[in-house]
Amino acid sequence: MKINQTILQEFILVGFSVYPHVQTFLFVVFFCLYLLTLTGNLAIIGLTWLDRALHSPMYLFLSALSFSETCYTLTIIPKMLADLLAKSRSISVIGCGLQMCFFLGLGGTNCIILTLMGYDRFLAICNPLRYPLLMTNMACGQLVASAWAGGFFISLIETALIFKGSFCSPNLVKHFFCHMRAVVRLNCLDSDLTEFIVTVISVSGLLGTFLLIILTYVFILSTVLRIPSAEGKQKAFSTCASHITVVIIHFGFASIVYLKPEASGGDDTLIAVPYTVITPFLSPLIFSLRNKNVKTAFGKVLGKARYLYK
Repeated sequence: MKINQTILQEFILVGFSVYPHVQTFLFVVFFCLYLLTLTGNLAIIGLTWLDRALHSPMYLFLSALSFSETCYTLTIIPKMLADLLAKSRSISVIGCGLQMCFFLGLGGTNCIILTLMGYDRFLAICNPLRYPLLMTNMACGQLVASAWAGGFFISLIETALIFKGSFCSPNLVKHFFCHMRAVVRLNCLDSDLTEFIVTVISVSGLLGTFLLIILTYVFILSTVLRIPSAEGKQKAFSTCASHITVVIIHFGFASIVYLKPEASGGDDTLIAVPYTVITPFLSPLIFSLRNKNVKTAFGKVLGKARYLYK
């Protein structure tokens, strides 16, 4: 049992207040990254919507990932930016629960969509003749809906476990958002078992989706190596290059957050920055720069815009 049994109605997000001399600098950096992240993700969504050449499952999955990551950043970054300039960094217990639920749900959705993108590449390369029948736009939409349902189903379980009891003083969340590990330790009851269960659920989801992606690429690699021409091999690998890069970045940063040993609050804050800020910024950049069709669609839109403003 916790010593202080004062029931809390709000939390104080410690965030970057442990680094008071660089908060303005951090605000400028994170604000610029956030604007670029929104621009990149919204550009991909807009291009997919406007250009009929991108109306295929591969780009519909990419658009779904961009939309999910846009919502993901909206859950965390605006509040973080406001707290960097504000004196009061409070958040209600209900608001904290909602933020955690959406953060976990959208993070899980991103993992599942990345897995579906790997499955899409597996079908396209390993079963090219059946691909148009198996991966229709309707099937793509159903899979994306399943990704959202799966991500938020797990999120609701984790959030319910953490918020099923009351919270006691001190009300300091040693993070810049309502991270599950930081919040569960404020529970009035012994939080070790809850933290262990929630961590196991998160790690299982993270490793499960990553291993499925690895499995799909094992099959893809075995198929590509049987392609006789070097040009055919290069073409097959080029369709997967951007996805593999984003998977490595996404799951690499996520593993640092969820698989690391316990650390101090300040360390937790810094370690979470790549996963919550940098990954959503890099994803649209990588998919845009390494994809000829996306660059072509962007060129068409710019060409039309120039024509209209002449």
